[in-house]
Amino acid sequence: MKIDFVSDVSCPWCVIGLKSLEQALDKLPELKAELHFQPFELNPKMAAEGQDIEEHLTQKYGVTSAQMQASRENIHQRGAALGFTFDMGGRSRIYNTFDAHRLLHWAGTIGAAEQKALKMALFTAYFSEGKDPSDHETLVQTAAATGLDAAKAREVLAGDAYAREVREAEATWQQHGINSVPSVIIDDRHLIQGGQPPEVFERLLRQLAEQAA
Repeated sequence: MKIDFVSDVSCPWCVIGLKSLEQALDKLPELKAELHFQPFELNPKMAAEGQDIEEHLTQKYGVTSAQMQASRENIHQRGAALGFTFDMGGRSRIYNTFDAHRLLHWAGTIGAAEQKALKMALFTAYFSEGKDPSDHETLVQTAAATGLDAAKAREVLAGDAYAREVREAEATWQQHGINSVPSVIIDDRHLIQGGQPPEVFERLLRQLAEQAA
């Protein structure tokens, strides 16, 4: 089963979706799944210095402070139930993530396991440690912490390596109607959207596997 996980590293529901998907796959050991991470930028025009999250959400979605607090509490609880800590230490800014996606593409050329490890490490760096995912040194250190070559990561980020590939992938998914994340595409045909609970992923994956059989 081929699984394309379309997401952004600054999307909290993408963390929840990924952790839920992982738990579902753990309960389906008979399922041979190939997981591929695909790029999506929630804020492709975000300035280099980033923006305060509350200010950004108010401008983009018109949500109130009370709504943001309720959503934040829901995200924290869902994350905790899945073993992930959302705690940015008061550093509530959102950043451009294009270079993070370039680095993820590079990791994918090395191997699926390396790409997955970097993806989760980037989620942790941003959502659990409050680090800036657009900062090159942060990206290099995060890559190195997963066992990737720091010098090579720095070289990738210093130029425009994989920029074209990331742009093309983003455009392709948008052309296929993907305009929100997380979006999980199974075998290029079936779409599961949102940070679904593990049991929902498990049920749907089991159904799709039975249909394919």
